[in-house]
Amino acid sequence: MNKATLLIVEDNADLCQTLAEIFRKNGHKVHTALSGAEAQRILKAELIDLVLLDLRLPDMSGIKVLEFVKEVDPDIMVIMITAVANDPRPAVEAMKAGAYDYLTKPFELDEVKLVVAKALETAGLKREVSRLKQQQHGKFPDEELFGNSQVMQEVKNLIKIVSETPRTSVLIQGESGTGKELVANSIHKWSARADKPFVPINCSAIPENLLESELFGHEKGAFTDAKGLKKGMFELANMGTIFLDEMASLRLSLQPKILRVLETQTFRRIGGTVDIQIDVRVIAATNRDLQVMVQQGEFREDLYYRLKVMVISLPPLRERIEDILPLAAIFIEKNNKEFNKNIVGLSEETQALLLKYRWPGNVRELKNVIERAVILCQGGYLLPEHLPLELRSEKSAGAVFPLANTGNGNLAPADLSLDEMEKRHIQAVLLQHNGNKSKTSRALNISRSTLREKMKLYGIAG
Repeated sequence: MNKATLLIVEDNADLCQTLAEIFRKNGHKVHTALSGAEAQRILKAELIDLVLLDLRLPDMSGIKVLEFVKEVDPDIMVIMITAVANDPRPAVEAMKAGAYDYLTKPFELDEVKLVVAKALETAGLKREVSRLKQQQHGKFPDEELFGNSQVMQEVKNLIKIVSETPRTSVLIQGESGTGKELVANSIHKWSARADKPFVPINCSAIPENLLESELFGHEKGAFTDAKGLKKGMFELANMGTIFLDEMASLRLSLQPKILRVLETQTFRRIGGTVDIQIDVRVIAATNRDLQVMVQQGEFREDLYYRLKVMVISLPPLRERIEDILPLAAIFIEKNNKEFNKNIVGLSEETQALLLKYRWPGNVRELKNVIERAVILCQGGYLLPEHLPLELRSEKSAGAVFPLANTGNGNLAPADLSLDEMEKRHIQAVLLQHNGNKSKTSRALNISRSTLREKMKLYGIAG
């Protein structure tokens, strides 16, 4: 029998205690409640796998509690207990409301154990089916993680190693578009947590005033718009993996709460008074240098060292040129199926252009370029004319990104460092758009938050 967390809701104190003792002896964690209100309190504070629920309670009907259970978490298995043997209507109502099964009093204790075991087995089978579906496409099902280059082989080896650890936190570093979420997903898929949730959240995509509620949830009435209880991402990721993308954008006031989860595996919802215990692996990702941010007082040192137990650095596509054409072939095949095309491959001129271009958007940009080309192509091969203008321009060869005109018709000199070239490029594009950050970010093909980070990093006013 799978070990689980049970809640027994039964107003007969003797029966409630007897059932609790039986399941504790079987290795389960058991909570008990003698009323519906007490059951609701426990359901809000604890992460429950299965509920044994009496149909008749002193303060409310078992059906009402069942409905509350399904609001909190529809995956919780509920077994109803009824004392009405000759009237099937309550049991039918309970099954319609989402109960897994029901028992009629008086019952044998072995019968209860059997029904609970079947319910937990059913829940386990559902998770196993989900896990097998995730793995059926091969060892590394995420195509964007393909790579025969030495650096990508090293990344894959690290994924294998860290996936075998149950709780080790991971920090993934790399430029935008290198596949940080794909790495996080692969670590999860090949870990013992594969049949549990994988919950990604982009910390920069959620307004600061809402992020805490998204991460930790809130109690009903915790603030003006809190109309009901809300589970946060950490709670939803229990027993699985949470992926915190753009970790560098996390405000300083929230960082101690993340550190607490990492160190104690506990948190509180906003407005809550009870610590909630979870079991979750945290994977964080950033395209900024957190060590520099620590030195600048923008990121907590203790959180940084707690996150970097295992670091995986993803190389930009320009540093693994040998992977460009094989990746392009994979994307062509994928888009052939999606758009009902029969494109054979790339012309020699197209191959040369793909290999010369410096891919500032990395694998994500390559994927989008191939998709665009497949849509435009009416023949058997992708030709230069199907590529975006920046790839066909001779100026793109050897450039880390399409260089902007500096205002006097000259491009940035070739002897500048990459950082200085990027800084000048951003300044030039800002100037072209009169300081409008929305237009500038669109022209650079980056998010506003990334533009803000780069402007801060390079000391660009605005």
